[in-house]
Formats: sequence, C-alpha cells, structure tokens
Amino acid sequence: MTAKTPVNIILLGPPGAGKGTQAARLVEERNMVQLSTGDMLRAAKDSGTEMGNRVAEVMARGELVTDEIVIGLIEEQLTTVNADGFIFDGFPRTLAQADALGELLEKTGQSLDAVIEMQVNDEVLVSRILNRAAEAVAAGGTARADDNEESLKLRLMEYYKKTSPLIGYYHAKGKLQSIDGLGQIDEVAVSIGDIVAKATEA
Repeated sequence: MTAKTPVNIILLGPPGAGKGTQAARLVEERNMVQLSTGDMLRAAKDSGTEMGNRVAEVMARGELVTDEIVIGLIEEQLTTVNADGFIFDGFPRTLAQADALGELLEKTGQSLDAVIEMQVNDEVLVSRILNRAAEAVAAGGTARADDNEESLKLRLMEYYKKTSPLIGYYHAKGKLQSIDGLGQIDEVAVSIGDIVAKATEA
C-alpha cells in the first residue's frame, strides 16, 4: 500500500465560519494535524520546555506572543510530529506571518499545498451565530460573552482588515481556492476534501 503524500493547507475564513469544525474532520479522516495557534500556546505554557517558559513569561505579563515565538512552536510541530500533513488554523493572520511561514516550510523541506478560503456572507454568518447562541441558552447552556451583533461585526471587521491581504497574497502564488463556507457542514467538508485529494495527487 502506497504511503499517503503529506498535504499542508491553510484554512482562511472569518470567526464563526466553521474552520475548527472542518479542521477536526480532516484530523479524524486524513490523519492530519491541526496547528491552532491558541492551542499551541496553551500547551507550550504548561510544557516546561525552554520555549514554553518564554510563552508563559510573555502571557504572565499580559503581552502578545511574538511572531518569532509562534513560528518557533510551529517549527517544533513540523519537525517532531508524524502526520499526513498539517492544517494551519488562525495562522498566518498577516503578510509578515505568511512570509515567515513560507520561509519555515522551505527550511524544513515542506510545501504549502493549498490555501482554502471559506467565503461567507457576513449578515448570514452573524445571524447564524446569534441563532446558535440563542439555542444554546434556551437549552440551558451559555453563550460566549462576545456572541452579540456588535462584537461579531467588530471581529469580522478586524479579520478583514488584517487577514484579507492574505487572499491576494496566496492568489498571486497560485495557492488560493475559494469555497462556499455557508453550506451544510457535510457539503463544506466534501469541497475541502476534494481540494486536499487533488493536492495529494499533484
């Protein structure tokens, strides 16, 4: 049986577009590893490693972790974890981070195979998240404190301001593929799966 060709992808999409849900399916179905910046920072903080101690110190001071530290954490994963590819979720967010990631992949002898943009209609997305929050509360659960229309629109604005340049950046590199991010979860998963499968064959 031939070994699978590892595939590295970036999932781009605004908050609430379902990147985490889709990444989890790829992890389960294709033995890929999701590299979520938040998860990596939390794990590093508690790891006791030299890098982890740096993260803990920065977070204890209430400061933002530098790109250099995040790239260091990603490098650890790329060079020590055995997987059929990596999913970058929440990174890169800026052009500087995109350049740094490109350099890191080259340094570790890996490639970026596809950048999948989950396109959404903002109004529909906000409405969907608010409905989900209302359903959670009705079922006796709790909603996120920032799941209100004003906060959601601010988060979307912040996303487009910082991250939308990446769409042009990766389009120019021939890596960008856009899908409808507001379809049913299974439909979106099929669209992403098709892109990943083609990247495997390339």
